[in-house]
Amino acid sequence: MRVDLHCHTEVSHDCRTAIRDIPGWMLRTNTRVIAVTDHDQFRGGPAVQAIVEDLGLSDRLSIIPGEEITTSEGELIGLFLKERIPPKLTPEQTVREIRAQGGLVMLQHGFDPLKRYRLRPEATARIADEIDIVETFNSRLSQHRWNGTADEWARARGLPTCAGSDAHSLRDIGEAWVETPFRTVDSPSALLAALREGTVAGKWTHPVYAYGRKQWRVFNGQFRRD
Repeated sequence: MRVDLHCHTEVSHDCRTAIRDIPGWMLRTNTRVIAVTDHDQFRGGPAVQAIVEDLGLSDRLSIIPGEEITTSEGELIGLFLKERIPPKLTPEQTVREIRAQGGLVMLQHGFDPLKRYRLRPEATARIADEIDIVETFNSRLSQHRWNGTADEWARARGLPTCAGSDAHSLRDIGEAWVETPFRTVDSPSALLAALREGTVAGKWTHPVYAYGRKQWRVFNGQFRRD
């Protein structure tokens, strides 16, 4: 199966992906585990979970409630959250809030200097010992080589690695993934086990092209469903 730990929905201010469409797309692409990581919002993950349960697909699809949190020094992702974490806390405070909910701390696109909201290097250094997972393949970085930098950083610390499509349209979900044996993922320990048995892969897309494609999909989606 494929695991994609960085996806946005219509709950994010810059995304129009309809929550109701996500389970079908996951089945179509064999992306059996996703983390819903809307910008400074939490309700998207539980909403997708509820639809999966209503469809009787909980034994086939796993939804991880998360949030892409804007700290005072850039973004961090919290996984397996139970409620929203407010933005603009320090990175250290954000980590404590994630931990208080029993969640995992994920460092995403942290090594691309052109990413506007990347976690600043000095903040990354301060919380390095608190990071649980490193995103070593992001489909939307300015240059693919920054994925390699993240991979080297993670491996030097023996940390689990993951992939994230950073999807802002339905068809982007699953464009970066960890290939791993099928299982349901309903806890931090289950996710970490799946990642350690998996292989990171994905499709990098130049950000200019990715933006144009996103705008086309949004326009096209006004006339037909994905």
